[in-house]
Amino acid sequence: MRTVCVFFVSLLLALFITKASAQLCQGSLGPPLINNTFGAGTNPGAALTAASTTYQYVSTDCPNDGYYTVRSNTSNCFSNSWHNLSADHTGDAGGYFMLVNASYQPGAFYVDTVKGLCSGTTFEFAAWVMNVMLPIACTNGGIQPNLTFTIERTDGTVIQTYSTGDIPVQPVPQWNQYGFYFTTPVGITDVVLRIVNNAPGGCGNDLALDDITFKPCGPLMTSAIQGLPTTNLTICENTAVSYDFYCNISAGFANPMFQWQESINGGTFADIAGATTTHYIKNFLATALPGVYTYRLAAAEAGNMANVGCRVVSPLITITIEARPVPVVSSNAPICGNNTLQINSSGGVNYNWTGPAGYSSTDADIVIDNAQPYHSGTYTVIMSSNAGCTRAASVDVTVYPVPVAAINFSALTMCEGDTVQLISSGGDVYNWSPAVGLSSVSISNPLAYPKSSVNYQLIVSNTFDCRDTVFADITVLKRLKVNAGPDKVTVAGVPVILEGTVGGDNMSFSWTPVYLDDPATEHPVATPPPGVYDYYLTVTSQSGCGTMTDVMKLTVYKDLFIPTGFTPNNDGKNDKWLVPALLMYPGSELSVYKRSGELIFSTRDGSQGWDGTYKGELQPSGVYVYMLKLKNGQTIENRKGTLTLIR
Repeated sequence: MRTVCVFFVSLLLALFITKASAQLCQGSLGPPLINNTFGAGTNPGAALTAASTTYQYVSTDCPNDGYYTVRSNTSNCFSNSWHNLSADHTGDAGGYFMLVNASYQPGAFYVDTVKGLCSGTTFEFAAWVMNVMLPIACTNGGIQPNLTFTIERTDGTVIQTYSTGDIPVQPVPQWNQYGFYFTTPVGITDVVLRIVNNAPGGCGNDLALDDITFKPCGPLMTSAIQGLPTTNLTICENTAVSYDFYCNISAGFANPMFQWQESINGGTFADIAGATTTHYIKNFLATALPGVYTYRLAAAEAGNMANVGCRVVSPLITITIEARPVPVVSSNAPICGNNTLQINSSGGVNYNWTGPAGYSSTDADIVIDNAQPYHSGTYTVIMSSNAGCTRAASVDVTVYPVPVAAINFSALTMCEGDTVQLISSGGDVYNWSPAVGLSSVSISNPLAYPKSSVNYQLIVSNTFDCRDTVFADITVLKRLKVNAGPDKVTVAGVPVILEGTVGGDNMSFSWTPVYLDDPATEHPVATPPPGVYDYYLTVTSQSGCGTMTDVMKLTVYKDLFIPTGFTPNNDGKNDKWLVPALLMYPGSELSVYKRSGELIFSTRDGSQGWDGTYKGELQPSGVYVYMLKLKNGQTIENRKGTLTLIR
């Protein structure tokens, strides 16, 4: 690409006559040869050294008439009749400025010898000034600063002068630049700057002074890039391009010389070897580093070109080489299907994604919910910067298939003690839980024999460790239990309660045979006639878990039967002497005596009998006497008789 920097002829020679000198330079300026900023730092600044003044320095804020100070801020002066300043004219909170309260007599308050100017060269002198008074100061009648700037030879000969006129008050702090341009006589390089305050002191005439500059002023220079409408371009890294910078300079130099200069990333401008015409062809190689490259043309009379302070410079041409994005791309893959696929990227401003199955997106990050194997593949992003510089990156992702777990039933009812086989499918690895009641927790078809209801969980995994979960709910019906209770003895006409117990889930039960008040209860009342009866208690599962039966014996005597003897020989037959039906007469008392009348056994428990011992000693065979106090309700009946102990 060929580009041109064009300088337009627009400056008249009249700019350099004395009548037009009371203004700032209308042509092109060079860098400041002299720049007095008064420095920077914390309050207060030091007293003037290079310049001289008839005013007296103070280190405090708010100087009085005929005094000055150097500060980076000022506030609350003279009952708040001055502006409060928090920075110098550039906005630098640490930058100093000269704060002046004029003396009662007009006169010079700043005199400085400026050395090292270029002879026979036009300079712009300029300074920034503020009237620090508020409009309300001095009852709206304060004295306005009125300055005269004079450039003199060191022998006092005036070269140029300029007056500001009254500098008016402003409702808000306002810096204004005042200046003019002048030409140093041939052979003169040192001049004297004199700043005179023409107004008298008193109420008002208070000012701030900042940034006094001397810049070479020359013909008007304009610059451009051939064929392009702008002098500020951005190109992308790794791009090879050529530009033609071209500048034109108006009349004003008798014998000008030119020098193109380059600054990289805001650094100092350096001369470009061999670039000494108004054209400069700049070739940017593809290997050029990213950064800001700035170019200008410096011009001066041939005799002054070697002194950089004598040069004027053209407006800047700026070429920005923008770095291409540095993509950072990552993903959470590989993942199992049905999960969320995430692909993250950074490094660019704009993003353009493409991927499998026609995927596209302009988001920086990709989020695909319920990802499936068909989402596997290469995802490519083209990142671009603000300037449109691009770079591509890609990431390979894999979405593994997910097994589909299955069991031969989801819910089952079984009887306690039974066994059922669980048959499952869908994966390569099986994991059952809980382990209770299973023949194995790691095969597809374990036997299950739980003792209580349980919900089995099966996790099926494939070779990618992707998993699926399924459940089998087994309800275990409790085993049937039946106990008809202990055998009973009673006397005809005395009812007896059968003490049966049953257990199990979803079951029914009943008693047989007859003489029962309610065969469908666990504890029916039996009132049979004398005899011996077998009563059966039967339990039946309503869920197919079988039937169980138990039996108890009920003996019914016609009357209270009292045995006449017993044989305590430990053969399991007739080893104790007891009255079987005595349990039916609570509160009765049975006693046994020797024939001599000695009591050897007594009980009120109808289930207790005499075992033929007394105080641990076996009693001999023989006849013994018994006494029975039979309690039948509220009636007590005494019975007496004998019994025979046979050994």
